[in-house]
Amino acid sequence: MSKSSRILGLGHHVPGRKVANAEIESNLGLEPGWIERRTGIRSRFWAADEDTLSGLATQAGDMALANAGIDRGDIGLLLLATSTPDHLLPPSAPLVAHKLGLGRAGAVDLTGACAGFIYALMFADGFTRLHGKPALIIAANILSRRINPAERASAVLFADAAGAVVIGACEDQDLGILGASVDSDGSRYGLIQIPAGGSNKPFHGELELAQTRMTITDGREVFGKAVEMMTACSRDALAAARMQPQDIDRFVPHQANARIFDAAGRNLGIADQAIVKTIVDYGNSSAATIPLSLSLAHQTEPFRQGEKILLAAAGAGLSGGALAVGI
Repeated sequence: MSKSSRILGLGHHVPGRKVANAEIESNLGLEPGWIERRTGIRSRFWAADEDTLSGLATQAGDMALANAGIDRGDIGLLLLATSTPDHLLPPSAPLVAHKLGLGRAGAVDLTGACAGFIYALMFADGFTRLHGKPALIIAANILSRRINPAERASAVLFADAAGAVVIGACEDQDLGILGASVDSDGSRYGLIQIPAGGSNKPFHGELELAQTRMTITDGREVFGKAVEMMTACSRDALAAARMQPQDIDRFVPHQANARIFDAAGRNLGIADQAIVKTIVDYGNSSAATIPLSLSLAHQTEPFRQGEKILLAAAGAGLSGGALAVGI
């Protein structure tokens, strides 16, 4: 059994269509600048008709595997964190594993909404420690196909993207996940949801299209709860790692809304310049934002050995978590 796991490779992919705020503001009758002032977003990428979730995930996974420089046949597990799989059944992960040439690696989807990558990385870390085999974690979403274009709260935020991380077994206990904390609050289950399509309200001929689209029932409460959950989980993860906020070199939060992660950073006492921010150009792609941000940050300023990073997210469910990670 391995003592820990470490990050070996990072990758990301976004579809080709860049959508500026002006297009959405015009459609919703909002004044120019409204979206950026309230969310921190200037643009996002949306899938074209020919794009598929498995296709975006495969591209990000391909980049991470190339970055890791390991034999694809060595990967023992693929976890795909997504809220927008190709189909409700079967899971998309086996198709992605097949497209990537991963042989007979285990592959399964994980539906954790915005916190999906945090959970997937934590589970994959357990697999790698137990079996000594590398794992590939991909988070990907095509949320543009789940937006209700008439609902301001969701139409201005959501984006399409994929991010991926390869981890491998390691004997150095200063690397990999050093502390973890996860949380949920099912009393707020209905704050962010797609009403129809599950077994409670299955698809049928008379179903209104809006029922199959995302809705945010109370944006203000989502804001407050997300800040609270990300802050609490971050504190607990740091405590588990025997670390202080000032020990963190980079804070990579879920890019839900700039005001949310700025507030969480202030609560934790993390310097603003240490917060990785990609929401300006890429919007909110739910679970994909953290691995996307990791890969983009590594391209801009490569992670140095010994860096300590903090990952945190909260979203629908409500579900959240944080990980303190050594690079």
